[in-house]
Amino acid sequence: MLLGLLLVAIAAASWGTTGATMTLLSRDATVSPLLVGWSRLAIAAPCLLLAAAGAARLGPRSPTRRAWPALGDLPLCAALGLAMAAYQVCYFRAVTLVGVAAAALLAICSAPLLIAVLAAGFLGERLTPLVRLSLGAAVAGTALLVVGPRGLDQVAGRFGLGALLALGAGVSYAVYAVAAKGLLARVTPLAVAAITFSLAAVFLAPALLSEPAPARALAAGWPLLVYLGLGPTAVAYVLFTTGLTRVPATAAGIVSLLEPLTATTLGLVVFGERLGAVGITGALLLLAALVLLTTSRRGQVLHSDISAPRDRTASRENVGM
Repeated sequence: MLLGLLLVAIAAASWGTTGATMTLLSRDATVSPLLVGWSRLAIAAPCLLLAAAGAARLGPRSPTRRAWPALGDLPLCAALGLAMAAYQVCYFRAVTLVGVAAAALLAICSAPLLIAVLAAGFLGERLTPLVRLSLGAAVAGTALLVVGPRGLDQVAGRFGLGALLALGAGVSYAVYAVAAKGLLARVTPLAVAAITFSLAAVFLAPALLSEPAPARALAAGWPLLVYLGLGPTAVAYVLFTTGLTRVPATAAGIVSLLEPLTATTLGLVVFGERLGAVGITGALLLLAALVLLTTSRRGQVLHSDISAPRDRTASRENVGM
């Protein structure tokens, strides 16, 4: 069990570095959020496809899950790819507008809470009193975090747009998670992630035509882009899914809190971002809401990243963003 917790912790901590990587890319290599999102997917997709193919050939056969989606699953896979693509664009753009800490807290912490709401509406899952309490704390925490050290007049500008995009990333992942629940009952998580990332990269590719000099930007930022696609995405997903086979879902959910904690710490310590007393209170409320949700929904997905897809789902067997 200790090894499983360590693998999940490494994956979660690496997911927490994606926002900081975006900040460095936009500052030092002037790579746009769209280009960063596409590069992450395009680098991770072939790695995950190879990993899924290797697992299908060498791993034990599951009596309930196929190694790859069937032809009839393709429309659902396409919808998952669109949601994953939307997450990348919203999250990385939000980082450039509100900073690493605020974007991570709003996107990462809101996603599992939004999953609980969507699962109640579309999957018939019950909202327990503890889940309702966590949702209330999350709403209050989000409001305080958005206001933070700013006046109400400043919230409607650049920061307000970034906050909406961060929440949009949370919504995108929540839609992805709830929609993927049925598919993950039939197909292995690694295969779902591989197909989803591949389709998301294809869907984002035409938008690159509007990018000025994409080849130059990719050449300037390639070390960080390779790290983003391999470390917090492909490798982290393999580590996370391997760790999940060794630990209870609730324990994995709690350890996965390292993702927002890592991102927030990097934003505050490395990049000198400020949340202010009000914003810190909101951040603590959001994290408390996430802990409540994690402990109240045993055996279900409680946390977001693609990281992920970062890419974790309502069955708690998918990846972070």
